[in-house]
Amino acid sequence: MDLLLSWLILSFAVWVTAAVLPGFHVKSFGSALLVAAIFGILNFLLGWLLFAVFTVATLGIAWLLAFLTRWIIDAILLVFTDRLTNHLSIDSFAWALGGALMMSLIGTAGQMLLRAAM
Repeated sequence: MDLLLSWLILSFAVWVTAAVLPGFHVKSFGSALLVAAIFGILNFLLGWLLFAVFTVATLGIAWLLAFLTRWIIDAILLVFTDRLTNHLSIDSFAWALGGALMMSLIGTAGQMLLRAAM
């Protein structure tokens, strides 16, 4: 049940981000559901690996700046998601960074509201 709720919150975050940011495009809420699923799978499969690579490559500085590192990794995964599906279109890496930040903020707020409601 938690996985389904997290997916719906992420889908809502993708949809709102596309509505607010002009360089971040999603066709519909149905497309946001698909984009969130692909992004979640990529994050599960590659997120930890990219974090480990960044940490080793920066001699541990990435671990100390985990929020910044996670933000950049999420932007990279959004670009991968864009390349894997035609339901998402991101104009540049800068828009991917903005989208990753906004999705993170909306997702965190959604998770906090969900925990407060339970």
